[in-house]
Amino acid sequence: MATSFFGAEDRFRGITVDSKVEQCVLSDFPNLLKESITQWKKNNKRTIWFKVHLDQSDWVPLLAKNGFKFHHAKEDYVMMYLWMPKDELKNIPNYAHTLLGVGGIVVNDKSQVLVVKEKYATRTFWKLPGGYVEPGENLVDAAMREVLEETNISTEFQSLISFNHSHGRAFGCSDIYVVVNLKPTSYEIKKSDQEISECIWMDIQDYLTHPEIHALNKLLLEKYLQYKNNEISIDCVSGIHQTLNIPFCFYSVRDSKKSISDVGKQLKIS
Repeated sequence: MATSFFGAEDRFRGITVDSKVEQCVLSDFPNLLKESITQWKKNNKRTIWFKVHLDQSDWVPLLAKNGFKFHHAKEDYVMMYLWMPKDELKNIPNYAHTLLGVGGIVVNDKSQVLVVKEKYATRTFWKLPGGYVEPGENLVDAAMREVLEETNISTEFQSLISFNHSHGRAFGCSDIYVVVNLKPTSYEIKKSDQEISECIWMDIQDYLTHPEIHALNKLLLEKYLQYKNNEISIDCVSGIHQTLNIPFCFYSVRDSKKSISDVGKQLKIS
């Protein structure tokens, strides 16, 4: 029988204990925790993390009594931490505090823009199709998915248009709203009955003067038209981070008349 928790060490000399991996009966937990903290202090570990799943939620009050604080929670677990160094200021990043949403400017060859009305909004305005980015989802993929789900229109990415940053939104989080230009590859609308009450192709000039379209959404379309007239786009190039070895997307301004270089197509950043 183990006399202490082992956990997994991270690159910052922290330890993470997962309650599903290192299970114990509740009566053994206090002694295991006490011995573990003693060992971690002796070995100069910095932050101790406990990922406590629902099945072991009775660990939570015992961890709290030993100085652990809440960091974040999801549907099936809570993450608690203990900052060990006594001679340093706590240097633990806050959990994710910003929501990320996307909207798509989809314009057909008749100079019509795709617009929707939300089904359950308290005030119904015409707006761009879009929604929240899912965990692990790229901006472009999220925008194309949302447009397809809400309108049944398939699209291809053309350019990033803008992003809007605001605070004090849902759950007290900040919010980033990214708008991209998407080229339609299908044209027959079939609205989502779950989310959308109306969906149409609207003439651009009608959109810019329509009383049921917010000023910000009009500005977004004006910016799209400026980009098109000036033959400028903000491209998305995928790559692999050389140090972390994880995929990323890189957005940059490009003259639309020039093609992306072969080097740019496979970008690596250290």
